[in-house]
Amino acid sequence: MGDLIDDDVTLPSGVRLAIRRADGDKRPFLLVHGLASNARLWDAVARRLATAGHQVVAVDQRGHGLSDAPETGYDTETCAADLAALSTELGFVEDRKPVVAGQSWGGNVVLTLAAKHGTPSAIALLDGGWIRLGARFETFDDCWQRLAPPVFDHMRMSDLAERITKHHANWPPESRTAALANLIELPDGGVRARLAREHHKTILYSMWRGDPRELYALVDVPALLMPAAGPTEHNEDVAEALRLLPNASVVWYEGADHDLHAQQPDRVADDLLTLAAKVPDR
Repeated sequence: MGDLIDDDVTLPSGVRLAIRRADGDKRPFLLVHGLASNARLWDAVARRLATAGHQVVAVDQRGHGLSDAPETGYDTETCAADLAALSTELGFVEDRKPVVAGQSWGGNVVLTLAAKHGTPSAIALLDGGWIRLGARFETFDDCWQRLAPPVFDHMRMSDLAERITKHHANWPPESRTAALANLIELPDGGVRARLAREHHKTILYSMWRGDPRELYALVDVPALLMPAAGPTEHNEDVAEALRLLPNASVVWYEGADHDLHAQQPDRVADDLLTLAAKVPDR
């Protein structure tokens, strides 16, 4: 129990999503990565959830990881619809509705999934779900100039592995290895991001124009907020989400990395198991 298997699911739309899964009798978890990330960042969390007896699926969103990269559909709403369709295909319905956790932009996707599709039995938002880029940047050009992904010209995979090890020395080794799966090594030894730059830009635009505050009142399941911050830090967006979500609680990861699921997988898994315990079993 706890072994992760690579698999894939083709949605009714024709888009094939790659997944990492583990079987279990208890309520399923669906784990959703952030922008330009991949499902393997969830491996240590997923393994612990599966060891506790839960069915677990971590998904590569469209254009990410090993999933298909169609020409269109790179926005929060479409990706939430992908997750709704994936849940149906996996049988995550009725008394098998999953606990769905999303990190960063993935949290915004999960919030949208809960508000517009009613798929989850509970949601966890890891340093995301409340992100409002439109409040930070007056124009999208400003947003793109500040948040555009790096260009890896003249970089090699070994260089980036060394950089990740240096900057994330407190991550478990498997999390650092998983971060490298965000990249593809080219025949000439260079690298490029798996998520195409134009698709990255389209997703960012979706985040810039979107306002999660419009969705909070529509979420009728338990919501656990997991910000990489402390309760004394100035974070109005978290406070607002906590106030407006009908059934919300918060656990503070003071001083944590934005990828807190990669940095602190045991603590994240424990908090997710506590959330799942609030949902009646079938």
